[in-house]
Amino acid sequence: MTRRPEKEGLRWLEQASEDLKGAEVLFGAAIYHLACFTAQQVAEKALKAFLYFKGETLVTGHSVEQLCWWASEHDAEFEKHRSDWAALDGYYVAARYPNALPDSIPAKVYGERVAQHAVSLAKEVVALVTQRIKPELV
Repeated sequence: MTRRPEKEGLRWLEQASEDLKGAEVLFGAAIYHLACFTAQQVAEKALKAFLYFKGETLVTGHSVEQLCWWASEHDAEFEKHRSDWAALDGYYVAARYPNALPDSIPAKVYGERVAQHAVSLAKEVVALVTQRIKPELV
């Protein structure tokens, strides 16, 4: 079933917003490594929401940096944030798998300050996408 671009974008934004709640719960429970990973997922889904909303039909990839670059082709505001938000890409694998870290595990490496920053970046992404596709909510 093919959805209208606007409707598909809003579906992805709704999921990103729900996942953001999860990231906040994980942060509050001091499960910092998963808060970091979830923050990356939030940003990824929010950027995909924007791209679907703009009419892209096949949005692939997991890199926040690359998705942000793609989004900037539709709205230059995304380029202003791309280098900051790219930090979230570091949490896609390393925050989940012990073999991504030398001699430790994600649960011991990712702490409060890092997770707080990751969740904050995810909030920024969701806020900008919401502003661009649902301005009445901002």
